[in-house]
Amino acid sequence: MIAVLEHLADRLLGRGEASTTVPPFDGQLKPNQLLETAAVVATLEAPEDLATDGKSVFIADGTAVLRLGAGAPVEVARFERAVTALCCLGDGGVAVALAGSEITVRGGAQDGRRWEKAAGRPLIAVNALAPSADGRGLLATDGSRAQPYERWCHDLMAGGSSGRVVALDLAGGGEREIASGLAYAFGACAAGPAVWVSESWRHRLMAFGGASSGRAVLESLPVYPSRLTPAESGGYWLTAFIARTQLVEFVLREPAYCRRMMREIDPRYWIAPRLSSGHTFLEPMQGAHIKTMGILKPWAPPRSYGLVIRLTPEGLPRYSLHSRVDGRHHGVVAAVECRGELFVLAKGCRKILRLSVAALEQELMP
Repeated sequence: MIAVLEHLADRLLGRGEASTTVPPFDGQLKPNQLLETAAVVATLEAPEDLATDGKSVFIADGTAVLRLGAGAPVEVARFERAVTALCCLGDGGVAVALAGSEITVRGGAQDGRRWEKAAGRPLIAVNALAPSADGRGLLATDGSRAQPYERWCHDLMAGGSSGRVVALDLAGGGEREIASGLAYAFGACAAGPAVWVSESWRHRLMAFGGASSGRAVLESLPVYPSRLTPAESGGYWLTAFIARTQLVEFVLREPAYCRRMMREIDPRYWIAPRLSSGHTFLEPMQGAHIKTMGILKPWAPPRSYGLVIRLTPEGLPRYSLHSRVDGRHHGVVAAVECRGELFVLAKGCRKILRLSVAALEQELMP
């Protein structure tokens, strides 16, 4: 009863979960153009994820897994369905998620191992894979129990909170559920005895396991976080695939409006965030003036955005890399560090970007 009264009071006063306030890009998240000016090393057909074994970078592109080399990416594996998540294993194999509903291992000691269920429930929207802390298992985020992988925006606009993170035993084939009821789980990484998980629709990074299971490592972000990977010198790289706006926050707090919009309007024209934008005049305005004298303002409310955050081992932001509203390297869903270089997947424009980590440290951490 108390929780119900608190919810009603929040709705009346516009506070708590009913607030439409969006935190600013400030401090370590102060905008720059580092992603927008990064070197483009490949433009692909349907890139979804990145992984590294410490020597090479691998790309999930449609139904293929590619290895990024000095020239054009080279195909190393192909599957019957689209690869929605990718992870390199310590024995030389790779684990992939197929269409979000199956996880399988190709190569290495566990070649052919597969899962279609975890903890007794079928996989629906597997969007990220990572090795466990001991290297003998896999961590997988199943984004939503209600919507498949490609319908993430439907899950956001419907207020979805059915995501989960599971642990898979590579040797025995067993599985267990680490956490459930997450507002779109999108990315997991082993962090000591805990597992850090991006909870996208609640704009935070959560820790499960260890002495403080269920705590927020990083919260109240101005973006929707996605996959995270270890940095070679300690800490992590956290990506954000879309940014928040007050207009979208307002719409999300009007369930009746959302249901009617989803029922009557083409998803391309919803008042909702996108991985890329600016392709048609039919797109909804996101509030304020979008253009001045025909020029898109970099500080305009974003419908799409590109962001990577460098985190300390404790989960605090050190610095960030941006592609702002007037840029094109948006929809950043993956970033991996390999041999002193950071490789970033901007899914919105289907490009792989490369930046020197040493140069970033020198420029942003003098």
